[in-house]
Amino acid sequence: MVYVNSGGVKIAVFEYNRECGGDTVLLLHGWPLSHKIFEYQINLLVELGYHVVAMDFRGFGASDSPACGYDYNQMARDVHAVIKSLALSCVSLVGFSMGGAVALRYLRLFGARAIKKVILLAAATPRFTKSIGFPYGVNKRDIDNMIEQATLDRPALSKTFADEKLFANPHSRPLKDWFISIAESASGIGTIKALISLRDEDCTEDLKCITVPVFIIRGEKDTVVPPAVTDIQHKEICGSVLFSLKNSAHAVFYDELENFNNFFVKALVE
Repeated sequence: MVYVNSGGVKIAVFEYNRECGGDTVLLLHGWPLSHKIFEYQINLLVELGYHVVAMDFRGFGASDSPACGYDYNQMARDVHAVIKSLALSCVSLVGFSMGGAVALRYLRLFGARAIKKVILLAAATPRFTKSIGFPYGVNKRDIDNMIEQATLDRPALSKTFADEKLFANPHSRPLKDWFISIAESASGIGTIKALISLRDEDCTEDLKCITVPVFIIRGEKDTVVPPAVTDIQHKEICGSVLFSLKNSAHAVFYDELENFNNFFVKALVE
């Protein structure tokens, strides 16, 4: 692990296989997790010879937890700091849920000079919550309740998220507890303020700023980022390719692990 300085905030970065000279894959996790959720993709990518970079967003995992900076613009600047510090180029930028929204915000702010392609995994864009003219996603009232719970009993919030929101298929209690432990590694302030950004950010304009190939992988049983949202991504991003996993929910990278990894590698090599 190394730390990258982003405006005085230390961003934890985990790098694998740099010496191999392979193509670079940069992984951006979702709320309220860390880079650890990509364990079963990192292992595969390393075996296939990719140069893998996985970062923890500010407030999550091993990164600093400042009092501010949890809007998508700042998180995209953190991604830029990582790309610039590690001198990355020809990057396949992979974003899960909130990380997918940040990936597209990065392209809007910094362009695609360092980016080869984008892979969106159940990405929370163009919006995460329902609003006038956007009847999809999560109710704002539910997000408000989650924010309140995070201020009173964050471990219970993590357990509810792992048990009720992530999966469509049955998984072992230890596996779910592992996800809970990753969520609990986040800071309280990061958990709450990133959730506020999920509730309030409008990424409609981000979808219009894409100049690289985009691959979308979704779970047909996802109730957090439902298929109607990824349909909008597919429609608005010219030339995007959509992969669907029929028996997966929001944890699209794990519910059907083998099928997902097949789609994922296909997106990387196309």
